[in-house]
Order: sequence, then structure tokens, then C-alpha cells
Amino acid sequence: MTSPSPAEARVHSIQVSPGGVPKLAVTSAQVERLGLVGDGHRDHAHHGGPDRAVCVWSLEVIAGLRQEGHPIGPGDAGENLTITGLPWAALGPGDRLAVGNQVVLELVTYAQPCRTIRGFFARGAFDRIFERKHPGSARIYARVLATGMVQAGDVVRRLPADE
Repeated sequence: MTSPSPAEARVHSIQVSPGGVPKLAVTSAQVERLGLVGDGHRDHAHHGGPDRAVCVWSLEVIAGLRQEGHPIGPGDAGENLTITGLPWAALGPGDRLAVGNQVVLELVTYAQPCRTIRGFFARGAFDRIFERKHPGSARIYARVLATGMVQAGDVVRRLPADE
């Protein structure tokens, strides 16, 4: 299966939960400065806030993990937006993404995996998505630069640095 070109990158799925994992799929969500409406966190020391408002991850990374034998799917690791078609390993803090017609996110920091997601990894190896050990496989936290509605299927564009 070939991935779409970056011009065809899309929101594969949107996930929220009142707190904890897995986050469950919704068809659309309002994105505000502190995250998706309807989404919450149990651990406010490590999740949430303006610089960790939205957690973003790659469908292709999830598919690769499944091929390795990890029983993981979208939302299981707590991400809010699962994106398909972006060169995930080439993205990092400082990059900006336009999601749909309204939302703009700035990637801020790699999300540190924690033991609450160990059940979604073979032998509990949740560190498989730790950026320092496995570059290009981590989820990324983002701050919200422009609020609005997102829907599954929305186009995602990587913005030039000056936009």
C-alpha cells in the first residue's frame, strides 16, 4: 500500500475521552486553545495545557507497530488526531500543520510514553514509541494557533516556516 502524497495527507481519525486511554473515535471535534472539546486528562502534570493541547500521531507508524506485533490502534496511545500521508519521521517541534479549513497547530514536543499504554504493546514495551530510542515513532504534542472544527477526512498540510 502506498501512502498519499503530502498534498493528500488527511485526518484519518479523531479521538477523545474524559480522561485516560484509549481515546475513542468521534467524527468531528471543535479544537480550542486548550484542546478538543470533550477531551480530558487524568494526569494534568504530564498532559494538557497550552503547549500540550493536542496530541498528534501517524497512522503509518501505528500500522508499522502492528506489523511488529503490537496490538495498537488509533486512540490507544492517547492521541487526539491520527494523521495519514505525512512523512512522520521528518516532522518535529517547530513544524506547523493546517488541519481542515480552520485549525492550525504548531508541533511543540514529543510525547513521552507512560505505562498506562503498556497493554497496547507486545510484552508491555511501551517505550517502543519513545523518540530518543526510536526516532520517528513518537506522538507529538501541539499548541493550537488557530481554533476551529476538524473532521475525519480533513486535508492536513505542512505549512512553510514563514506562514
